Parts: sequence; structure tokens; C-alpha cells
Amino acid sequence: QEQLVESGGGLVRPGGSLRLSCVASGFTLDRYSIGWFRQAPGKEREGVSCIGGYDGTTDFADSVKGRFTISRDNAKNTVYLQMNNLKPEDTAVYYCAVDRFRDWCTFHVYEYDTWGQGTQVTVSS
Repeated sequence: QEQLVESGGGLVRPGGSLRLSCVASGFTLDRYSIGWFRQAPGKEREGVSCIGGYDGTTDFADSVKGRFTISRDNAKNTVYLQMNNLKPEDTAVYYCAVDRFRDWCTFHVYEYDTWGQGTQVTVSS
């Protein structure tokens, strides 16, 4: 069974850090584009960061540039989202997803074919 499982979410104070993990089972991540998305209550799901499958090119939403980084560990079949200097507006459920049809990554939700169940990130004092 092919699936993605996120972990690493939690409650953190403003200015704190978290590292989210996205582990794949049933398939290997290294050749595919991976995206991290988030959805806050009452809001649409939005792209946060992604890493391309062809050359590892990364992209970030303007709201997280300079604070978040994305990386992959092919030996562990895992993609990470390192989140630093977290802000209350980063509070959301974070999802990872895989796009197996394009070598580059985008923030288009409809281009991703498999999603994880999400992990809650809450930034609050």
C-alpha cells in the first residue's frame, strides 16, 4: 500500500522551531516532486514549500521564505520541512504530497496524486 505519513507537529511558542517529516511507504520518493501544504481553519489549502524530483530545485511561499527549508533523505525515503522562527499565522494542519508526473514542483494542489493525513502545528504563547 502506497502512503505518506507526516510527523513532527506540535505546540510551539512564537520564535520556536519544528521539523516535520514525511515518510513514504510502498514507493520511493527520490525521483518525484514533493510538496508541503498547510490548511488553517476556514482557509484553503496552500503551498508552503516543494522540492523537484529532477534536480532538487526548491520553492517556498513568500510567507515562509528565509524561515523554512526543505530537504530529502533518500536513504530514509523521507522529506523534511524545517520550520524556524515560527509565527502564530503558521498555525495549520501541514500535509505532504507527491507529484509523480512532473520533474519540477509546483503549489498546485490538483497536481499531487498522493497525500498524507496531516500533522497539526500550533504556534501560540
